[in-house]
Amino acid sequence: MALPSTFEERLQQMEVTLSQRLSLLQIEKDLQVAKSQLLATKLSSLRRMEQRRLLLERSRAELGFRILAARSEIDALEARYHAAAREIRAVKGEIEEVELRGKERDRWYETKRLEMEEFKEMRTRFVAESREEVERLRNLVAELKSTLKDLQSKDGCSANAEIEAAEAKKSHLLAEKEKLDQKLASAYRFRTLLQKQIQKMFCSQNKEGEINARMAIDGAEGDQENKATDHDKEEEVVVEVDVKGFFFFLRFGGEVMAI
Repeated sequence: MALPSTFEERLQQMEVTLSQRLSLLQIEKDLQVAKSQLLATKLSSLRRMEQRRLLLERSRAELGFRILAARSEIDALEARYHAAAREIRAVKGEIEEVELRGKERDRWYETKRLEMEEFKEMRTRFVAESREEVERLRNLVAELKSTLKDLQSKDGCSANAEIEAAEAKKSHLLAEKEKLDQKLASAYRFRTLLQKQIQKMFCSQNKEGEINARMAIDGAEGDQENKATDHDKEEEVVVEVDVKGFFFFLRFGGEVMAI
């Protein structure tokens, strides 16, 4: 009877051990399943992180391309800005030069205008004095004619010397009258020439205003303006007046005329 009881105890111990091992195996299996699930979760998380990393790298590459494009655009804009700044400085220089020329031309026109006004006053005085002189000479001629008639009615032999003197004085007075008439005609011609010159100056001033407006836009037309100005200067009429002798000197281009 003792043997079977020992055997049963041994069987019970084996069953207990087996059940314990089965429990341990089940627990280990559950742990393995849990580990597998955890690993799967971590693996999926790693895959998502990898995908996110790839997306971030792609975004970084796109941002790099955008930055490069923006830098190139900024460089192009800076180049355009510097070119525009240089062009603006050049245009400002041309505008200042044109304004300086305009001021110089205004001063020149003012000087010429004052000279013209002075000459007009001198011409007016000269014409008045010439008319008075002509009137005086006419009166003298009339007086000499009457004197000559009186002398002719008297004895011709006794008045020959006086007649000859009167004739000489008459010839001299007629020559003076002819000179004065020539001077008056020259003065009238010169007045017409001055009127033409004034009209030409105003036309040249208007033309230069248009050229200056065009030069503010396109600097290349400045040469044409200089040529036009040089051409006007070549055709400029210079007037010199000798008041005491009542002579007028005209210099037109390279020719000189005395009136």
